[in-house]
Amino acid sequence: MRRVSKLAAAVTATAALSLTVTACGASSTESDDSGAKKGVGLAFDVGGRDDHSFNESAARGADKAEKELDVNVKTLTASNGETDAERVQRLSGLAEAGYNPVIGVGFAYGNSMKEVAKKYPDTTFGIVDSVVDAKNVDSIVFSEEQGSYLAGVAAALKTKTDKVGFIGGVDNALIQKFQAGFEQGVQDTDPGVKVSSQYLYPNNDKGFNDPAAAKEKAKGMLAKDTDIIYTAAGQSGAGSIEAISGHKGAWAIGVDSDQYAQPGLAKYKDCIMTSVVKNVDVAVYDLIKSVQDGKALTGVNSYTLAKGGVSLATSGGFIDDIQPKIDAAKKKIVSGEIKVSKTPKK
Repeated sequence: MRRVSKLAAAVTATAALSLTVTACGASSTESDDSGAKKGVGLAFDVGGRDDHSFNESAARGADKAEKELDVNVKTLTASNGETDAERVQRLSGLAEAGYNPVIGVGFAYGNSMKEVAKKYPDTTFGIVDSVVDAKNVDSIVFSEEQGSYLAGVAAALKTKTDKVGFIGGVDNALIQKFQAGFEQGVQDTDPGVKVSSQYLYPNNDKGFNDPAAAKEKAKGMLAKDTDIIYTAAGQSGAGSIEAISGHKGAWAIGVDSDQYAQPGLAKYKDCIMTSVVKNVDVAVYDLIKSVQDGKALTGVNSYTLAKGGVSLATSGGFIDDIQPKIDAAKKKIVSGEIKVSKTPKK
């Protein structure tokens, strides 16, 4: 579904937005938005744009739009343990300042965006990893379980110990999709491979911004002969990858971005076997361009394996030897022969 939306002016933004940033306790970067005639408001989740993962992918989409579409981008970042009220302030500040679209990166913006979208019906909003039922919201969702299934196939084919692991940042429905797909991919490929799945936090967004906790969790798995660990935990994943890099013969599977190619993880790249990539950058760019074109994307837009919304990275060449089997699994998912579960088996 599409609706026409006018790009709003942002020339009166500076004072109001400054107050919002102070109230939220959030960090801020901006791309010369003073005096801008139009602009994009991008609200990151915890960890910020340099998390080497989820937020970083969204940032790439905005960067591309800034370069190719000549739009200005204002970015703000959430802090650990924020309330919905604080997120409402951040989104409202961007909308009030005239940014359009305003994009919330992460499911944690769901409740706050539902409230703010009603207040600013002439602004187009986007939310990643959640569905908000409003006429002016683009709900961007991904088939994480499908990409994770392929990671499970790769893990089952590459393990030497027949023990692989999954680490999730927060035990919620979204991250369980990663777990479910990974476990199913492993078991469908080799039922003899054991999967150990653990979470950093039961219900705390700090799970996406606690590398030390992920590092300790990975060390515990490695001590039990787990030789491949898939971590879906945002910035926390860097801690897991660091632990794995110090363990001979072990492999890490990254998430959201191609973590082998992330400059901030360069010293660990030789242990990053592959990554389950979510093309958040594509979705963010798509929304920004649609607003600029006057045909704003709204409704639920799903980025699946068939549409290239998720994929398995090949950087480093570490899975080249098993690529035909991964491609065969992908073909079966796309055709519907393989149905990937979104919830782990009990």
